[in-house]
Amino acid sequence: MPLSNVNPANYQQQLHNKAERISQQFREFCPPDLEVYDSPSLHFRVRAEFKIWHQDDDTYYVMFNKAEPKQPVRIDHFPIGSTMITGLMDTLMEAIKPSPLLRHKLFQMEFLTTLSGQALVTMIYHKPLGDDWQQLAEQLQQQLQIKIIGRSKKQRLVLSEDYVTESLTVKDRQYDFQQVENSFTQPNATVNQKMLTWALDNSRGLGGDLVELYCGNGNFTVVLAQNFNKVLATEISKTSVRSANYNFELNGISNVTVARMSSEDFSSALAGEREFRRLKDIDLSSYQFSTVLVDPPRAGLDKLTEKLISQFDHILYISCNPNTLYENLKALCQSHDIIKFAIFDQFPYTDHIECGVMLSKR
Repeated sequence: MPLSNVNPANYQQQLHNKAERISQQFREFCPPDLEVYDSPSLHFRVRAEFKIWHQDDDTYYVMFNKAEPKQPVRIDHFPIGSTMITGLMDTLMEAIKPSPLLRHKLFQMEFLTTLSGQALVTMIYHKPLGDDWQQLAEQLQQQLQIKIIGRSKKQRLVLSEDYVTESLTVKDRQYDFQQVENSFTQPNATVNQKMLTWALDNSRGLGGDLVELYCGNGNFTVVLAQNFNKVLATEISKTSVRSANYNFELNGISNVTVARMSSEDFSSALAGEREFRRLKDIDLSSYQFSTVLVDPPRAGLDKLTEKLISQFDHILYISCNPNTLYENLKALCQSHDIIKFAIFDQFPYTDHIECGVMLSKR
């Protein structure tokens, strides 16, 4: 996203245009009125990554536009970043520039911050990192009261911890989440809170059990578990499964089981087509699923998963790609009606939009 597009005076109009586009795209499904959830117009991104550019005696942050992928764009001001990111960018660069050890062959920096006030910075190098680098980095970590990780080829130095703990507020209740470096987390924490509130409200009173595909670190699971007797969630990433289980314990949640497997394999298991060793301790017949929650990647749902979820009374579909959502709804709306339809503006000043759809079987 070109930062020249960032103008808070234009934000509401841009969001209105997105809402109009989505309403037009999905009108054939006769959804209810679109609910629109906005973002702060500045300082909304809690994570960001930058390449580091070295020119003569100068070192600075750069990003690349899709239109000109080989042309670096210098970033001295990053108004969409959280206030922690924008503050740390300047402070870290002031510390790096005069230090040959910290500066030499540094080519990327990644920032992960939270609404709770924590920050983790990953510094990535084209050189091995020795004890001298670690000593300087530990001093910097202590000075700034942040967490630092050093990376280079086949090397990962975690100076204290490799995660931050985020605190999100949903319906006046606080939920805590471990967010691990280099794993997926929602980039716009304020909008994430709105998504979670919407999902909690729209799954209340459905009863029975919930099955969740693509649960990640338990972002939705932690909040929605209270609305169901039991939850069976799936996730393919080992790191995310560990974080999800950690987050359930952190929030005192005991009615969730996570199976580490793909949604495609789980669909086969639930349909009785195959048996999987990873489900050997899980009695699928003991669940009375009323609802399925899916939050798939940009590619959307595969045909097998699409067919599987069409068997549930209630479908809660969170989508990061309206185009694949549209294709999936062509099939799902043959058996279900759209009861709720919302957009969540995770990415202001871009064409990207998150959608939330609640469907109920006719």
